Amino acid sequence: MATSSVGSSSIDVNQIVSSLVANKRAAKDKQIAENKSQVTTQLTAIGTLTSALSALDSAIKGLSDGTAFKTNKTSVSDTSILSATSDSGAQPNAYKIVVDKLATAQKTSSPALGDAKRALGTGSLTISVGGKSMTLHVKSDANTLENIRDSINKAKDNPGVTASIVNGSDGAHLVLSSSNTGAANAFTVTTSGGDGGLDGLAFDPSKDTPTVKAQDASFTVDGLSVTSASNTVSNAIDGVTLTLSKAGESTVTVANDPDATVTAMQALVSAYNNFQSSYKTLTMYDKAHKQVGALIGDATITSIKGQMSQILGTQVHDGGDGPHSMSDLGLSFQVDGTLKLDTSKLKTQLANHPRETQDLVSGEKGIAGKLDKAITGWTASNGILTLRTNNLNKKSDDLDDQSADLDTKMDAYGKQLTKQYTALDNLMTKLGSTGSFLQQQFAALSAKQ
Repeated sequence: MATSSVGSSSIDVNQIVSSLVANKRAAKDKQIAENKSQVTTQLTAIGTLTSALSALDSAIKGLSDGTAFKTNKTSVSDTSILSATSDSGAQPNAYKIVVDKLATAQKTSSPALGDAKRALGTGSLTISVGGKSMTLHVKSDANTLENIRDSINKAKDNPGVTASIVNGSDGAHLVLSSSNTGAANAFTVTTSGGDGGLDGLAFDPSKDTPTVKAQDASFTVDGLSVTSASNTVSNAIDGVTLTLSKAGESTVTVANDPDATVTAMQALVSAYNNFQSSYKTLTMYDKAHKQVGALIGDATITSIKGQMSQILGTQVHDGGDGPHSMSDLGLSFQVDGTLKLDTSKLKTQLANHPRETQDLVSGEKGIAGKLDKAITGWTASNGILTLRTNNLNKKSDDLDDQSADLDTKMDAYGKQLTKQYTALDNLMTKLGSTGSFLQQQFAALSAKQ
């Protein structure tokens, strides 16, 4: 607030007004600042715990939805015969695969037709694959072997055949190959019309002998016959994709990968211990240094911590031989409230009771599933932590409004004081002038006597 000196008395109006305004607002300023600091500290603390909970929720997703238990390892006894991959739909098992023959794509070669640039003749050339076909109308201005090759390869309605030229010692041959393997992808080439010069390109797989015959792959899985138009087979065994390489015998073994579950459990331990560290810091009382955590004695936070411990310590009594608690899986609470994982104990349960272990942890009724649901509820848009944050933000806004109102009131108060003290300053200036005049008059009278 700016003021200017008025009058000529010894009163410093600016200094007096500034001091009085500062003194009047000091207590209120202090109260607002302290409240603002407290709200900001609590907002930061709630944000820290919410982030720690969200990180924990992310860490347990693979456990709660079961994907951590569905990661498989796939091995093949003879990789020269085939290779195999599996997804979460594959069940642990071993399969004996005997490959009789591979799927092949038809390939044909025309008779020697002299030079590739020599004109062959005119007419129509039709290539059919399954229910699809294309017809090329070969004219005299573009009827060399090279022209025909290019027309086949560039045709928009090509049914799935590629053309190339092989120059043998006896001359040029047009080689046609099916783009796809399997008996259904065998093709025929027919000619019609014209001068008959294209007849050498005709081919009928039912009568003629191809360079390579179109055939399906044929193999057995544990003695059951399977055929496939492709050497990559994904429908023979649930969740398993086979890639056949040559005839022969090999065994495919699908097994659960315990390391995936161990990694997921370790992520749970790490994320929970991070939450525990934040909780401990924010709710502590350090007697030696007289430091108090931002959320000490906070009932909401204490309740959340208690519910998490209760969920993780759940005992399931189903009468089965498998694990009944997270402790049976090697997960245990330490004296300081943190978690510790015994990986060997977990792997033993996974090996001996894989289904029971997954049921204990995963799904809505599983321990990780229940913890996931609880955390989601606390951190949701209408959850208790979000509502708590919203309330604190409102308090912060209210304090900002109080500070703005105080500025307005103190500005008006300062103006009022300035007016009053300026009037006093003017009065004292006038009184000072009157006193000087009277002294001069008295002095003049004394001089005449």
